[in-house]
Amino acid sequence: QVQLVESGGGLVQPGGSLRLSCAASGFTFSTYAMTWYRQAPGKERELVAAISSAGDSTNYADSVKGRFTISRDNAKNTVYLQMNSLKAEDTAVYYCNAKRGGFVTRVYWGQGTQVTVSS
Repeated sequence: QVQLVESGGGLVQPGGSLRLSCAASGFTFSTYAMTWYRQAPGKERELVAAISSAGDSTNYADSVKGRFTISRDNAKNTVYLQMNSLKAEDTAVYYCNAKRGGFVTRVYWGQGTQVTVSS
């Protein structure tokens, strides 16, 4: 059974930090690119950060560059999102996504974790 389980969300003050984790199981994690998305109330889901299957390539939304860092540990089947200098506009539900292309594209989603940035 495929599972992506996010954790680490919560309430943090502006300027603070959080580290999100996404633990994967039920598929060959090391062959999937991993992406963090977020969705704020009333807005569309947007890409936050992505990392290649080997972890040697990353991509970030302009709004988080220099503040967020995506990383992965293929031995632990886990992807992380380190979020620093958080702003109120970072408030959203954060989702973990796994994707592998090829003859048959496979995509999996986690259930999401809430991040609220507020004083």
